[in-house]
Amino acid sequence: MSAGGRGAESCPFCEIVAGRAPARIVHESPHALAFLPLNPATPGHTLVVPRQHVRDLWQLTPETAHPVMDSVLLVARGIEAALSPEGLNLINSAGEAASQTVFHLHMHLVPRWTGDAMGPLWPTPRAADTEEQDRLAAALTEAIARTRSIPWTR
Repeated sequence: MSAGGRGAESCPFCEIVAGRAPARIVHESPHALAFLPLNPATPGHTLVVPRQHVRDLWQLTPETAHPVMDSVLLVARGIEAALSPEGLNLINSAGEAASQTVFHLHMHLVPRWTGDAMGPLWPTPRAADTEEQDRLAAALTEAIARTRSIPWTR
């Protein structure tokens, strides 16, 4: 089940994948679907979703990730060929705190141009505390090593 008690049975992206909801589909593969969102951030903004219901990045398995990323790369090349953007953001939000609103994994491919409506994504940089960064690096290195033995599902 996803946040708010919503599971795959009421997921808007599952409805699109199943053909029960309309969408401007730009790419289909056996494992993924790409379509234009209802409220694009920039022209050509495209979503890539796995056909299988996956709640978020932390639920994604390597078996699903690889073919989904193949579609992401293909769609990115299509965006470049069709629109010649100056750049492209690949955005994924996992969890409400990260602004995920649809709890079906999706990758935003957002073509970018200087002065576009998106604006900057990152806050103004500030100097990091060296000791804190050292502690974080050590903690992450240890956790990543431990994570190698954890199954790919939560």
